[in-house]
Amino acid sequence: MSERNLTLLTDLYELTMMQGYFKEKDANETVIFDAFYRNNPVNSGYSICAGLEQVIDYVKNLHFDESDIDYLRSVGLFEEDFLEYLRGFHFSGDIYAIPEGTVIFPREPLVKVIAPIMEAQLVETALLNIINHQSLIATKAARVVYAAQGDGVMEFGLRRAQGPDAGIYGARAAMIAGCIGTSNVLCGKMFDVPVKGTHAHSWIMSFPDELTAFRTYAKLYPDACILLVDTYDTLNSGIPNAIKVFKEMREAGIPLTFYGIRLDSGDLAYLSKKAKKMLDEAGFPDAVISASNDLDETLIASLKMQGATINSWGVGTNLITSKDCPSFGGVYKLAAVLDKNSGEFIPKIKLSENAEKITNPGNKTIQRIYDKKNGKIIADLICFVDETFDTNEPLLLFDPISTWKKTLLQPGTYTMRELMIPVFKDGVCVYDSPKVMDIQKYCKQEMNTLWEESLRLEYPHRVHVDLSDKLWKVKNELLDSYHHNMDGSKQE
Repeated sequence: MSERNLTLLTDLYELTMMQGYFKEKDANETVIFDAFYRNNPVNSGYSICAGLEQVIDYVKNLHFDESDIDYLRSVGLFEEDFLEYLRGFHFSGDIYAIPEGTVIFPREPLVKVIAPIMEAQLVETALLNIINHQSLIATKAARVVYAAQGDGVMEFGLRRAQGPDAGIYGARAAMIAGCIGTSNVLCGKMFDVPVKGTHAHSWIMSFPDELTAFRTYAKLYPDACILLVDTYDTLNSGIPNAIKVFKEMREAGIPLTFYGIRLDSGDLAYLSKKAKKMLDEAGFPDAVISASNDLDETLIASLKMQGATINSWGVGTNLITSKDCPSFGGVYKLAAVLDKNSGEFIPKIKLSENAEKITNPGNKTIQRIYDKKNGKIIADLICFVDETFDTNEPLLLFDPISTWKKTLLQPGTYTMRELMIPVFKDGVCVYDSPKVMDIQKYCKQEMNTLWEESLRLEYPHRVHVDLSDKLWKVKNELLDSYHHNMDGSKQE
């Protein structure tokens, strides 16, 4: 896809704040912003990070062209000296991020921006727009793939997506999370992922009869002959006609390499079991039985429990829109400001009456802690970037809110991995995004690090996201300082 200038893909207040920084503050003041989210979608036990490649493309192309400057002038809010500054604008800072396809959890930074305050402020909206959308769809797709228990899941949602970009990048996210293909041809071209599909009811209806339609399709696509059998009467017409075509193919010496039926309506559990019996008795036990029709992870899991013989799933609307949870809820918060005199970052904290919304201050990273025996995730530890850990020493983990909840890991029983990687340094991209199918392989490995209890669709086990002792102390010192200052001002 050609490069797009998305610089004005932002909320107006980002630009008004930028002008305020330009006029009233040191516009080159270096700050740290963290992008993170607070809750997993649909009460899932995890989420999947996606969208980093598009964030990189966005940041690389940041610039205000003359039409942008002219438009901003017409808004009537911006002065000429600020508009002149925008003419030479480019991103000059650092960005760290968790790679796409990684299993992620609430409250930990997915992306960290270290840059002059005006630059860091501008990228907020687009960064959240991209990461929120693709992480949401990737998480939904991962749940659908898990429910399918090893069966192939195809992403079929383009016509129901909220616009072209949602269809393209939603399909990309679904592929990252484990779908075996997408119906979206442009996504296939852009990201070199498999495209898949069969035919519609209109194909059947355009012929004099169903059998002729099936025969014609089989002649055109003998190596991918999946026949839609529910246009007229699934059990009395569709499946018998499909079987007749499969027999004719076999008698003609055409190899039945990939063939079968698709069900798009009716009681899928009942019809699939009847279809399986009919196909087996006709000598086609390896025929694919594919299903579509408003599927999601809950319905797929239910059909599996009912003994449905479906082994291929086409999932559209509920996946591409994440229908039961349409937003990811990522936020972007100031975490630190650079002190020019000391060269150290001064931690900043956002307070709230809701303890879950109090931010974690400072220049941070994430250490993922694994059980050394089985490679499963024990917990994530948010810590300062300059902290070091020795896995040959005991490690005390504690809940940052309910601090009495503690776990002591014994020396040599755990391993650690830092999750965040450098993406931009001094405005230059230092990271090459992998191909989507390579990210998919990595995502599968990531899913294997989750305990089965965290993967279940209902009431999953929550992976703990803890704070290092040093970060916890700094956070509470800031809280105590704030409350002390507030008490003092009240007394005055």
